[in-house]
Amino acid sequence: MAARRITIDVPEKVLLSEKTDEKAFGRELRILAAVKLYELGRLSSGRAAELAGMPRVEFLLTLERYKAYPLEAELRDLENAEA
Repeated sequence: MAARRITIDVPEKVLLSEKTDEKAFGRELRILAAVKLYELGRLSSGRAAELAGMPRVEFLLTLERYKAYPLEAELRDLENAEA
């Protein structure tokens, strides 16, 4: 799969307050972005899982951790597929 690299600047104080390093914080940002884009209906669960870097089932199970409700988004996915 082809991928593009996107670079963002993160203030050192953010990493210190999160008590994390660049690699772990970058992974968390990918997951957070995937969850939010999925929740907004901008990505399907499959595409969001790809962005998060995990299998679809794992992504769906991860949604609870972020208080995202997959049923609503899954219903929206089904409605979009039928339209």
